[in-house]
Amino acid sequence: MKNSRNIAESLPGMALPAGVLTVLLFMWEMAVALFEIEKWILPKPTDIFLTLFEMRGTLGVHILQTLSEALLGLLIAAAAGVAIAVLIDQSKWIRSAVEPLLVLSQTIPIIALAPLLIIWFGFGMLPKVIVTALVCFFPIAINLADGFSQADRDMVKLMKTMGAGKRQLFLKLKLPASMPYFFSGLKIAGTYSVMGAVIGEWLGASKGLGVILTRSSQSFLTEKVFAVIIVIVALSLLIFAAIELLARLAMPWKYKAHKQN
Repeated sequence: MKNSRNIAESLPGMALPAGVLTVLLFMWEMAVALFEIEKWILPKPTDIFLTLFEMRGTLGVHILQTLSEALLGLLIAAAAGVAIAVLIDQSKWIRSAVEPLLVLSQTIPIIALAPLLIIWFGFGMLPKVIVTALVCFFPIAINLADGFSQADRDMVKLMKTMGAGKRQLFLKLKLPASMPYFFSGLKIAGTYSVMGAVIGEWLGASKGLGVILTRSSQSFLTEKVFAVIIVIVALSLLIFAAIELLARLAMPWKYKAHKQN
């Protein structure tokens, strides 16, 4: 009953964007037909979905490859992000030393690093996983570090007066308080993960959605490019939804408070 009620409550919120998307697709379809735009420049949405249907038999292995790279990279990024955030929280000196380096690392284009990773680690799965981890690492580390620093100061003082040590402060106060920040960063990273895997595949791979994108664009098969983009979006939304579900399981109190408000 609760699940059906939640679905019913979410339907009005889903109807508006679905309606807008339908109108945009209809306008796109009509504009391509009216102006007689060549398929290799801009295909009709119906052509794109037809191509996607025709590709259904060959897409599976490529989806599995890209999804594996994305999830592995996301897991590594999450582990590294948590470790760095905990390290930053230990000392103001460490925060001052590490945080600027984290920001500086984001000024380096991943697309420029990817060829180096191919040279160092070859054309296998490893460089794609590293690219994905590099793309996903920053939002997790920064959000979680901010979450640790946002713990209630009065509660910190109260627990210290009651004899709580650093470990107890961290486990009983800072960690629960930082969970919303962690999952916010993880959601951002999750939406980036598939893109990171595809970027890695652009530069050298035998299978994966990035390989299909490259080959299709070079052959001017624009409808295939759009079809693969739809799959990438769907995978990103799937990962986002999985993280949202995990957040609801890990922080039931937060979502109960939202419902009451």
